[in-house]
Amino acid sequence: MSDIDLVLDWTPNTNHTGFYVAAAEGYYADRGLDVSIRSPAADDYDQTPAKRVATGGATLAIGPSETVISYSTHPEFPSLTAVAAVCQTDLSAIVSLADGDVDRPADLDGGRYASYDARFEDHIVARMIENDGGSGEFESITPPKLGIWNTLLEGDADATWVFTPWEGLLAERDGIELNAFGLDEYDVPYGYTPVLLARPETIEADDDRLADFLDATAEGYRFAAENPEAAADLLRAEATGMDADDSEFLRESQRRVSEAYLTDDGAWGPMETERWSAFVDWLAEEGILTTLDGEPIPADELPPESLFTNDLLPSAN
Repeated sequence: MSDIDLVLDWTPNTNHTGFYVAAAEGYYADRGLDVSIRSPAADDYDQTPAKRVATGGATLAIGPSETVISYSTHPEFPSLTAVAAVCQTDLSAIVSLADGDVDRPADLDGGRYASYDARFEDHIVARMIENDGGSGEFESITPPKLGIWNTLLEGDADATWVFTPWEGLLAERDGIELNAFGLDEYDVPYGYTPVLLARPETIEADDDRLADFLDATAEGYRFAAENPEAAADLLRAEATGMDADDSEFLRESQRRVSEAYLTDDGAWGPMETERWSAFVDWLAEEGILTTLDGEPIPADELPPESLFTNDLLPSAN
């Protein structure tokens, strides 16, 4: 069994380059770590990456910050803790086809949204529509996760949520024009995405091993930020099961995402209390932060220090 079993949030893409660089360049091996990187496509997304970690089936998973919030308020699963931000800037967006009927979020009223079926997702999208002057009423459809992008392209959905340096670039490459709506443009203070998730008991029991893993991973992401084309070539050589592996596509995607990896002072992974607080406060204020039965959860029941830690990152050691 591997020292670290990491489950990706999607098929391998340029969000994940730092992990593959760290493996290819021997950064994990230099620290005596045996690291396994798994794609959820291996079992057709039978379980979410976060659920695999929560149930003990993996050491770490990648997911958005609302996954941490969801598991922290779920009665059936243990809490999860974010141990690093993969990207400092949110490069996701709600997108629609430019030749369709949705030119702005409000146009999604009465339309079809292809959802990943995450606990807070549809409520977040509804508030975005409302903030653009719409009613927030739409039909949510839940196709197989790995087929969501095709649902939009084939006209079965009017909009969905994508990673713009990947699906957005795929569309560009194929001559498909998209409308992209960033959440911050519509007053949604979205949190970090993606983040690296672990069980609190793993953090407590294996802090040295996780710190070594994050140190090596940070080295991989710094390499990718400073050498995007070389990093894209390593990703192409190391990863299997990507949606696209054309070298020029990967290099351009890598150039677009690399600027989001590091803080202004060149650090990978750290998270700010204020950003977590703003997102949790907003979820509570908008009535989105509730139990599974719909009972409101006050924001002060989820203090930021219960949701994330920077203590294992290189800058903290």
